[in-house]
Amino acid sequence: MKSKRTQFQQHLYHEIEDEEKAESYLSDSMPLIGEIIMYFNGLESSLDSFLCETFTDRTDSTGLIVLHKMGYSAKVDLFKRFADDFHLCMAKPFDGYGELMANLKESGRLRNLAAHADWENTDNDGYTYVSLRISKKQMEQEYVQFSIESLQKIINLIFETRTCLNNYWEAKEAYLGRL
Repeated sequence: MKSKRTQFQQHLYHEIEDEEKAESYLSDSMPLIGEIIMYFNGLESSLDSFLCETFTDRTDSTGLIVLHKMGYSAKVDLFKRFADDFHLCMAKPFDGYGELMANLKESGRLRNLAAHADWENTDNDGYTYVSLRISKKQMEQEYVQFSIESLQKIINLIFETRTCLNNYWEAKEAYLGRL
């Protein structure tokens, strides 16, 4: 996905010349945006389950008390701390662990872009307004160019990440079963 920034002028404004083209793009994109959110929620639910089981396998309530009101990135950080601690007793982390952690973070970042984008402000080139960046020197409007293909890639990354998370958990359980 490409991104661009434009200098903020007097009013928050987005250049949209062809409203019908933008509407057609949104009509095609909406189902994919919904899939991103739905499948991401499944990924987060799997992460929650694994964290709960890390606390105790007797009940989820202990883990749910800790995870309650915790955001996704904080859960990823907690999972990483538990996993890094677990890896201390091993010669090396499981294969794919670094990629899993990178993909967990990237899945969250891309989901947030898709979920919080201002989709009604998508221009003719498919650039969608995502945020206002404020620095000491200037204010900039940030846009990301989502395409049907890039939205599908986000969905695929979420699926791949969930599979890697499940594989990691199974490898951990198998390792512990051998002890």
